[in-house]
Amino acid sequence: MEKYGTDYKIKKCVQEGELYVKEKGIYSDKRCVPELEIISKKYPNAIITLNSAFYYYGLTDTIPNFYYVATPKNTRKISDERVKHFYENSEAFDMGKTTMNYDGVDIVIYDKERLLVELIRNKRKFSFDLYKELIASYRKIVHELDMTLVAEYAYELPKSNMVMETLRLEVL
Repeated sequence: MEKYGTDYKIKKCVQEGELYVKEKGIYSDKRCVPELEIISKKYPNAIITLNSAFYYYGLTDTIPNFYYVATPKNTRKISDERVKHFYENSEAFDMGKTTMNYDGVDIVIYDKERLLVELIRNKRKFSFDLYKELIASYRKIVHELDMTLVAEYAYELPKSNMVMETLRLEVL
């Protein structure tokens, strides 16, 4: 709308082949657009988390079946069969929020430190093998992490004592 101004002009550009309809309300000037870019544009207030984020950071080679995203508790439910939606406590929602470029697509994602805390907090939601693979990946990069930030996140989010104990026993 910013670029074309009206629905009429957008529809005209689609008819002339200058724009392509990717999904309802999502247009592109490119014929082929990665699905990740469509999801990012369609849900601009969501943050990529858990399985998707672990994959994009290269902490696992397991390709997720869904796009795992988090939104604040007061937002509307995302009803998209491609998306696994999680609500996050509104005060903690932005903690660890960052952007990264993945295969030419700019995405909003939690940083590795926040994801480590989320991994431990949600331990039971992962298969045993995936959890162990992710913990092993974190052990390899522990020297790159800001452990002060990890501790800060752990104390701001639920299950802080369990998270800190698990960090001490399994990661450090």
